[in-house]
Amino acid sequence: MAASACGGDSNPLGGKSDCGGGTDSLTVGSANFPESETVADVYAEALRANGFQITTKLNIGSREAYVPALRECAISLIPDYTGNLLQYLDKSSTATAPADVNTALTKALGDELGIATPAPGEDSDAVVVTGATAERWNLKSIGDLAAHSAEVSFAAPAEFAERPGGLPGLKKVYNLDIAPAKFVPIADGGGPATVRALTDGQVTAADIFTTSPSIAANNLVVLADPLHNFAAQNVVPLFNTAKKSDKLIAVLNAVSAKLTTAELIGLNTAVSGSAKTEPAAAAKAWVQAQGLSKPIG
Repeated sequence: MAASACGGDSNPLGGKSDCGGGTDSLTVGSANFPESETVADVYAEALRANGFQITTKLNIGSREAYVPALRECAISLIPDYTGNLLQYLDKSSTATAPADVNTALTKALGDELGIATPAPGEDSDAVVVTGATAERWNLKSIGDLAAHSAEVSFAAPAEFAERPGGLPGLKKVYNLDIAPAKFVPIADGGGPATVRALTDGQVTAADIFTTSPSIAANNLVVLADPLHNFAAQNVVPLFNTAKKSDKLIAVLNAVSAKLTTAELIGLNTAVSGSAKTEPAAAAKAWVQAQGLSKPIG
C-alpha cells in the first residue's frame, strides 16, 4: 500500500505485447497482498459475467512491477488506490482530498493509462484508538486527540515518523505533537503486532488501515480526518487504454458503485479472518450477492 517511487519502467513479466486480442480479451492483475488479489478477482468475475474473456496474473508485486507491465499490456487491468497511484505518477502532487486527488490523478495518467470511476470504498491510513480511550477522552476526530498530545504514545511503521502524512502531517494539520520518545515503530503495516500494542495498552494510538478486519474485531475506533491529512485512497480500476471500451467502463463502474469501505472490510474478513476463504471464492460469492453475476443491462 505504500506509495511507490517512480522509475524503472521495464516490463517485469517478460515480453512485450501489442495489446492485441480485442477489447473483450483482458488479463487482470493484482499486487502482492490479499486485498488487491480479492478485488482483482471481483473484477474478473464481473467481467466474465459480461462476456469478457479473462485470464489472471495475480501477486505481481509493487507498482514498480505492475505499472510497467500494464503499460506494455502484459496485463490489461489492475485494482489500485487513488492517492498512492497519484504519488507514483506525480511525486510532486500535494493533493489529499478525494476530489482533488481524482482531478490530479486524471491529469497524471497520460495516454497509456486510464481509470474508471473510483469506488467509494477506500483503504487509507487512519489514526486508531481503543473504544475505551475514545470514550474516556470523548474522541471523534484526530483533532480531539491533540489536547492529549503529551499523554499519547503512537505505533506505526518507522517511516511514519518522517513522511509528510505521518507525524509531521499530524502536527501541522491537527497540532497532534508526538514526542520522539513516545513513537513506537512496528514494521507490520498496521497488522497484528500493531493491534496488539494498542489493545494491550503499550500505545495510545496507532496507524492502521481503514479496511483492516481487526478494527471491528477489537472494538477499535477510527478517528475522523476532516482536514484530509491522509490522502484519499479510494479503490480504482486502472487499465491500459488500448483495452478501453464503453462495455468495460460500464462493468467496472457497476462494481465500484457497490465497493464501499464496509464491503472491503467484509471481503478482507472473509479472506484474512478465521474463515480463511480463498480470494477467488470470496470474490465469486460477493459478486453474486451484489447482483453482479449477470450481464449488465
